[in-house]
Amino acid sequence: MSADQNPSSAADELEKPETNGETEAERLNRNFNELLQEVRVAQNGVQILFAFLLTLPFTQRFGELDGERVTAYGISIVGAALAAVTLVAPVSYHRLAFRMGRKPDIVRYTAILAQLGLVLLGIALVAACFLVADVVLGTRWGIGFGVLVAGIAVVLWYVIPLAHREQEREQEL
Repeated sequence: MSADQNPSSAADELEKPETNGETEAERLNRNFNELLQEVRVAQNGVQILFAFLLTLPFTQRFGELDGERVTAYGISIVGAALAAVTLVAPVSYHRLAFRMGRKPDIVRYTAILAQLGLVLLGIALVAACFLVADVVLGTRWGIGFGVLVAGIAVVLWYVIPLAHREQEREQEL
């Protein structure tokens, strides 16, 4: 029987010290707490964007939007709603799996949901930026602003962190 199937073996594995002095259980708790802090930061951005988007249909100018702009609005509001649901999902998972010895699963699941939530937030943000710039400045500016925001998000959220991660791996060798 593997450590995953035998709860006592899994618990024993969690208590073995790691090279930096923390046990596997301590490392998982630290990772989970760090993930929750990151999710809280992203949730604030999603909530603000979502609240803004929820008010738009109740403005006078919303009725003037053509198909392209309504589509951008739809993409943005769906992206923001899905990002909100995705970033809150770890709370439910944790509550339902709490004290069942499933911390590794909870940490893994939360990390995946955090990444998915960021992708959905990025989509919502880009669509909202396109929409606002398009309405205020015109379609070319909307496209330019959307592309700029998408590019900066990809570089800051993925390219730089992945490059640093790769550098650290090379240094370990």
